[in-house]
Amino acid sequence: MTELWVFGYGSLIWRPGFPYIDRQIARLAGAHRALCVYSWVHRGTRERPGLVLGLDRGGTCQGIAYRVAPEAWEDVVFYLREREQVTAVYLERLRTIRFADGRAARALTYMVDRRHDQYAGELDEDTQLRIVAGAHGQSGDNRAYVVNTAAHLEELGIHDGVLSRLAARLEMPVAD
Repeated sequence: MTELWVFGYGSLIWRPGFPYIDRQIARLAGAHRALCVYSWVHRGTRERPGLVLGLDRGGTCQGIAYRVAPEAWEDVVFYLREREQVTAVYLERLRTIRFADGRAARALTYMVDRRHDQYAGELDEDTQLRIVAGAHGQSGDNRAYVVNTAAHLEELGIHDGVLSRLAARLEMPVAD
């Protein structure tokens, strides 16, 4: 491998947590961003799971690709495994991504494991809202995770209708 790119589709967009030498919007075909993972650690607990994003099969996903300097590859991969594989709900994969100019590259990314207990599948928006609104984990409030991700996607010109609608509903005042 001559380059290491990392494809981020959720919190890696607004909090990569590792050094990189280039950052570009990229598209990954064959998977889509979805709130399809029950979070037992970062944004929820086993008793009160939250929901976090996963790359699930089918469709396409726009996100951010980070190019990592060769001398940092080992440390970055170690960091990502520690961050993303806490409960082994993701499968580490090298997938082809495309940049706006048509170039392609291979990128390290994390796909949801549909066989894992934390795989939530496709939940309707009301169920997503109920789960996210009441969950909190080691990395903070589930509501903030969804709102932050939606806001950063919009800032980049990446529209995710489901996430945007959910974020708007989460920001609405709660009636007593």
